[in-house]
Amino acid sequence: MLVPQAAWFWAASGAIERWSYLSVPSIQLGQLWKLTETGDTWLVTKVYSEVFTSYAVLRKVGGGEGDVRRVKVEKVTSGIALAGFTFAQESDAF
Repeated sequence: MLVPQAAWFWAASGAIERWSYLSVPSIQLGQLWKLTETGDTWLVTKVYSEVFTSYAVLRKVGGGEGDVRRVKVEKVTSGIALAGFTFAQESDAF
């Protein structure tokens, strides 16, 4: 299960928040992700690439047609993550 872990560091200018993302092996259609800010659940409806970057299109579960987001897929050392989202399923095996 993937959970972003916030770590707080104190610098001379004040507190700095750094996020480290735990990842999944791949982003797949039908995966559920939670928005870190609100805890809302989002469904992956499309994954595509543009030149050197991949994107996932997510639709809010129970939301309207305007509740669609395009999120950049980030490659991290342990796999792949979506910035600002946490993987919401118990298992990533489909």
